[in-house]
Amino acid sequence: MTRAPDHDAAVLYGYFRSSAAYRVRIALNLKNIVVAQRYVHLRNGEQNLEAFRWINPAGLVPYWSEGEFNLGQSLAIIEYLDETHPEPPLLPKDPKARAIVREIAYAVACDIHPIGNLRILKRLSELGVDEIDRARWSKEWIEQGFAAIEARLAQTPGPFAFGHRPTLADICIVPQVFNARRFDADLAPFERIRQIEAEAMKLDAFVAAEPGRQPDAE
Repeated sequence: MTRAPDHDAAVLYGYFRSSAAYRVRIALNLKNIVVAQRYVHLRNGEQNLEAFRWINPAGLVPYWSEGEFNLGQSLAIIEYLDETHPEPPLLPKDPKARAIVREIAYAVACDIHPIGNLRILKRLSELGVDEIDRARWSKEWIEQGFAAIEARLAQTPGPFAFGHRPTLADICIVPQVFNARRFDADLAPFERIRQIEAEAMKLDAFVAAEPGRQPDAE
């Protein structure tokens, strides 16, 4: 990969196991963009330190910092990268196809992921929900969300979520499959989702973005 000239000053703040940061890493790899990375240890609470809150008041990763331009939210970052580096495109040209790809991506990023992220699981713990039931919580919402996504995927061409190359939808699905396995979700009913992951793992861009391959992995 080569460093993109207009992103020389860019820094991506992330955490190896954050599925939202995982999405951005995939997009960067697909675009052959190399940027500086800084690591925020979420389980140790580094996102709540004053030093990081000064950078991102929301205390979340991923976070994109590029000179005076800063951006949170993984999908906003990815679409910014897609617009500034349009090859390969991560969204179809056809408006209807583009809307379907976004629907799938949002189903992961807006419906499944927020319910089971670290902040929610920590709050459940504070409310007295034990580890077993927290895992069941995450498993239930992942499986429900995947059922809806699988129904949509039954209407789209493969082998990726929408055709023969990865899109924003695949960038969201693959990290969520990683989370699904962490919480022992049953992936057997989701043939298309499993096919998408298998196809994605044939590409170096997805493999290199895996959590276990990151410098801060534990």
